[in-house]
Amino acid sequence: MSNNTFLDACYRRPTSHIPIWIMRQAGRYMPQYQEVRGKVDFLTLCRTPDLATKVTLLPVDLLNVDAAILFSDILIPLEPMGIPVAFEDKKGPVLGAVQDDKAIGALRSIEPEEDVPFVLEAIRQIRGELTGRVPLIGFSGAPFTLATYAVEGGTTKSFHNIKGMMYSRPDLLSDLLDLLADVVISYLNAQIKAGAQAVQIFDTWGGILADPEYIKFALEPTRKVISGLDRSRVPVIYYLNNGAYLAHHLKDLDVDVIGIDWRQDIGHARSTLGKTRGIQGNLDPTVLFASKEEIARRAHQLIDDAGPEPGHIFNLGHGILPPTPMENAISLVEAVHSYKR
Repeated sequence: MSNNTFLDACYRRPTSHIPIWIMRQAGRYMPQYQEVRGKVDFLTLCRTPDLATKVTLLPVDLLNVDAAILFSDILIPLEPMGIPVAFEDKKGPVLGAVQDDKAIGALRSIEPEEDVPFVLEAIRQIRGELTGRVPLIGFSGAPFTLATYAVEGGTTKSFHNIKGMMYSRPDLLSDLLDLLADVVISYLNAQIKAGAQAVQIFDTWGGILADPEYIKFALEPTRKVISGLDRSRVPVIYYLNNGAYLAHHLKDLDVDVIGIDWRQDIGHARSTLGKTRGIQGNLDPTVLFASKEEIARRAHQLIDDAGPEPGHIFNLGHGILPPTPMENAISLVEAVHSYKR
């Protein structure tokens, strides 16, 4: 196992400094990303290994973060399943919604080497370009989050389609989640085989559920994914957005790191989740609109609140916002790296 501080933190080993990476690392806040993105549409960028490699490396080269995260999108594996996916600048993702027995019955599992070869080739290229400087993180959406996009046909505020199916046709939703869990297993295992050194499961919409529904429709499918991963020497990270009230269910989840959003007190989360895993998070992304002095103060306070135990990976509590000044992101990384408790 590498002595890299990020991987050491995943396994709760003492590190020379607090490792940091920033969720949604390459994006609209970066002029260098905008230059690339201005020449191609978003899905073309995801599907072109040379370009995906280039933008994946931008935060490593420009921000000095301690890990690279594959540039892709959580919806990528849905299209080969039979769900049309498009991105519109003002509306975000637009999908061919699957909402009945016929539509869900027509979906298929995927063969990553055949269906998403560009993702795996990007991983191989990125590993070659990184030459061991930092590890590469692969990722997928969690089954429930993918199901939400598939059933709603995109983003939503009401979630009435996915919740309507959950209450009126729980059998149908369970069938969809079971298939999606199989897809995520094969997708992440292919990423690991291609060279991903850690993988993260993003449950963006898990926090919309009440307690018992979260267990049945989000947590259990995620447990299936985790149990199916070829994870020897590859740490697994689970991030639940807007789920502070569900944190006690994650204490026994068989992952190496739990990612938390900014709505939770990190010290309380540490005590709730126990001492057997690392924790990732959880600065409010809007802090990056403050002065550099305030950014450093907030970052240092968060590190102190996380406590002296090893296993803390500093991160934002959600993705970096597009209007964020890039110099402030750089300042945050410097503040974390230079801080001594």
